[in-house]
Amino acid sequence: MNAAITSRFVSRLTRETLALILAGGRGSRLKQLTLWRAKPATHFGGKYRIIDFPLSNCINSGIRRVCVLTQYKAHSLIQHIQRGWGFLRGEFGEFVELLPAQQRLDEASWYKGTADAVYQNLDIIRNHAPEFVLILAGDHIYKMDYGPMLARHVESKANVTVGCIEVPRERAHEFGVLTANDRGEVVRFVEKPQTPETLPGRDDMALASMGIYVFDTQFLYERLIEDAEDPNSSHDFGKDLLPRLLDRHRVMIYPFRDVQTKAQSYWRDVGTVDAFWESNMELVDVDPELNLYDERWPIWTYQEQLPPAKFVFDDDGRRGMAVDSMVADGCIISGGYVNHSLLFPRVQVHSFVQLRDAVVLPQVDIGRYCHLSKVIIDRGCIIPPGTVVGVNAEEDARQFYRTEKGVVLITREMLGQELQRVR
Repeated sequence: MNAAITSRFVSRLTRETLALILAGGRGSRLKQLTLWRAKPATHFGGKYRIIDFPLSNCINSGIRRVCVLTQYKAHSLIQHIQRGWGFLRGEFGEFVELLPAQQRLDEASWYKGTADAVYQNLDIIRNHAPEFVLILAGDHIYKMDYGPMLARHVESKANVTVGCIEVPRERAHEFGVLTANDRGEVVRFVEKPQTPETLPGRDDMALASMGIYVFDTQFLYERLIEDAEDPNSSHDFGKDLLPRLLDRHRVMIYPFRDVQTKAQSYWRDVGTVDAFWESNMELVDVDPELNLYDERWPIWTYQEQLPPAKFVFDDDGRRGMAVDSMVADGCIISGGYVNHSLLFPRVQVHSFVQLRDAVVLPQVDIGRYCHLSKVIIDRGCIIPPGTVVGVNAEEDARQFYRTEKGVVLITREMLGQELQRVR
């Protein structure tokens, strides 16, 4: 990162903020993609992991004190952060710390909910002595400068500020839904309601929480202790802690909008197999809404040192090529045809392959004469020669996982192959 970009986003507010990224969830709606990894560790965008997006937002915003709270099958997540996020300088008060669930309070101290996860680490937070605590979900895809949100929090004299987006009413039951008055104060907060309240004058849209909260630190301490002592609480921010604050404290919304156009900014919850496939496919478009090529807001990650992608053979019917696609380092397209697809590092596509509308995770080998369309292929799969997917829906569903929208997920277990060592 060059000096100009660094100075642009660093402020006193961000320097005095500690970010806590909640990255312990499994993400069960992603089916077998999260069988051996937590959702934040899931690959995304050709070379990244989902966790890289909130981490990059912190770094680019000038927040250089970050704690990542882990729990479910966290090995690959921990390994990724250790390899890729160790460049901050501890002697300057910069760090990305890992806080796994551990026996900190008693012998059964798994994190019971999002609020409990933060409560169990109160002593660590106190040691860092931040002025503000920024709580983030570790499983969403977006680019956001947290500095303006912190500034709005201070300006409005809020106890808590909640980042929010507008979502279609039919999807609002997946989120915490807020109702705010004309001053931006939250008057109702319902977690995953069956009948979501809509925006005034807009019956088709609701206001949803992004799982992003700014707290005054002392206020957070008091509320977490209060919640921990409540035997009837499920110890979750959305279900318990935030709704209880509305009558007594100032909870404000922060709409996530473009500073100049005021249009809603890009934000995706890739929590289902369909959403994961669609969000990756969007990146292949000519002008995607999520710009990964923005030098002003880079997405940082760990990546292996690999040779460039290679395309070989130029014979009729056996031409190594990729069209309307993204192909990462280390890939070899050897006489196969790739169309409207996204290939992660070290993918090999052999001769006479037809690959369309595919998301192919790292280290996949696709054998000769395979015809694959609308697929997600998990890391390390070896696709046998002649495999056909995307033609016969019943046959696809018999061997693999097929969504209602026709996306087919292929994993090593489904192919009867041993689990790969690296996840």
